[in-house]
Amino acid sequence: MLSIFITFITIVIKDALIPMTIDYQKRNTSLHVDNHKYQTATPYPHIIFDDFLEKAAADKALAVFPKIKDEGWIHYVHINEKKHGLNKLDLIPSFIRDQVIKELNSSHFVTYLEKLTGIKNLIADTTIEGGGIHQSENGGYLNVHADFTVHPHKKTWRRRVNVLVYLNKDWKESYGGNLELWEKDMSRCSVTISPIFNRVVIFNTNEDSFHGFPDPINCPIAVTRKSIALYYFTEEEKGSFKKRSTNYRARPDDGYKSVLIWVDKKIIALYSWLKGILGINDDFVSKLLNLLSGKKK
Repeated sequence: MLSIFITFITIVIKDALIPMTIDYQKRNTSLHVDNHKYQTATPYPHIIFDDFLEKAAADKALAVFPKIKDEGWIHYVHINEKKHGLNKLDLIPSFIRDQVIKELNSSHFVTYLEKLTGIKNLIADTTIEGGGIHQSENGGYLNVHADFTVHPHKKTWRRRVNVLVYLNKDWKESYGGNLELWEKDMSRCSVTISPIFNRVVIFNTNEDSFHGFPDPINCPIAVTRKSIALYYFTEEEKGSFKKRSTNYRARPDDGYKSVLIWVDKKIIALYSWLKGILGINDDFVSKLLNLLSGKKK
């Protein structure tokens, strides 16, 4: 009897020490206003929240955020981007995996997201394909693009919403790295968003929801641009929407770089096609590139 009581007390204490991830009561209080802001935002539906995660949860997520290592990390290094990602769930720190990502993929959060965006029947991608945790070092960038429209391994899953959680304490404006939201005709950048600590950006992912941070960041060697990225889908009839890989676009003043962006985009499209046909993933290609470049594990 005593052992059962001790076990019960241990579980209660352990649960009490785990910080709450999201205050849904707070989020639901402003949901009606937030829904209107989201739907009417330009250049496409989006919203920005500061202090989105509960402070203790955000602090702990940052504290355990891993450094970039070859093992497990996918190195997205080509003309259109220079960043690193980790989407192997077993290698992501347990707090980020079990508390933050699990919460953002929970039915509770998905229901909230449906009410916020007005998109019904959203599906969380528990495989976090292409998502997970992202990190960019000094010189890192991500050219303006619209995201791939179909899940690589779920042919009827149409991508609908992105959730980006930034974990950059003391991020200075001089570092750059602002998320840019561009007009649908790529005529100009309409919104710039600093990736400051515990800020979340939620936005629709359509064929023309162009975004990125195209200028290389200029931060100290010890500093990186950190984020958690989750993507949400809806189940659609096959053939009812256009399948397309990541669509990188040049800015009006990119000059000769526009050609390189276009060529690289076509290569990425071919890779995405092979990815779906052969069932390979980004980790495989990252390892291959490391091998060819002589990097050691």
